Amino acid sequence: MPNPTGLTLHNKSRYLEISFDDGASFNIPYELLRVYSPSAEVKGHGPGQEVLQVGKRDVGMTDLEPVGNYAVKPTFTDGHNSGLYTWDYLYDLGARQDHHWADYAARLEAAGFPGDTGRAPGTELPGAPKAHGCGHHH
Repeated sequence: MPNPTGLTLHNKSRYLEISFDDGASFNIPYELLRVYSPSAEVKGHGPGQEVLQVGKRDVGMTDLEPVGNYAVKPTFTDGHNSGLYTWDYLYDLGARQDHHWADYAARLEAAGFPGDTGRAPGTELPGAPKAHGCGHHH
């Protein structure tokens, strides 16, 4: 598994920049990190028990502490701090970001919260200008 070589918090635009020793580099929005928190509080205690996180588009991060050599533990502005993000989990969130956004958007919609996230899956970095509309722009 690749190891991280760099980790930068971009609090103004609300994303985590992480690069790995295999040359991969990802910008992961705080919102995505927050709604995919690996904590029991979000994940539940088994498949199908996930707790849908809504209204997190403006969530910030107040702290990011290392846990051993394998993970980090962020503290979010909504008080959530029980998620341990391992390097491979962060790698997956970054590498499969489009998939995760699409999954999250689908779950929001199914729960009756269409558009509750701040942006469509796969759009440019948070903070970048985004088109307003139905999200079908290419």
